[in-house]
Amino acid sequence: MGISLPDRHFGRRILVMPTTTVLFALGYFALGLGGFVLTGSVHKTALIPCAFGVLLALCGGIAFHEKARKHAMHAAVLVALVALLGTARSLRFLPDLLNGTAEKPAAVITQAVNAFLSLGFILLAVRSFIQARRARSS
Repeated sequence: MGISLPDRHFGRRILVMPTTTVLFALGYFALGLGGFVLTGSVHKTALIPCAFGVLLALCGGIAFHEKARKHAMHAAVLVALVALLGTARSLRFLPDLLNGTAEKPAAVITQAVNAFLSLGFILLAVRSFIQARRARSS
């Protein structure tokens, strides 16, 4: 949230979580567009990760403003939690994917990557929240 690192190249500070949020948004875009193209551009549901990417990019952009950072980052975690809850059920199909018996292998792969991407973002954000709270109390 308020954690920043010095940038040795330009002498300014880089805000870690807003930047991380925008990078994860790009990951969601890549996942959605990649899934859509790799499935023959037929299944529009493959673009769902792009919607999460748009929301995360908005939250990340807003989080660059000091006064709105806390709320924007909490909203970003909520977006990632919704993405995780919507895709975590696909993880039960990973054994079928590995056995070659998955009914829709592209969907299983995309949803599993989405779930892991969401979980990774949530863990980084929670870690950042804890660090920010500790920094404020000391």
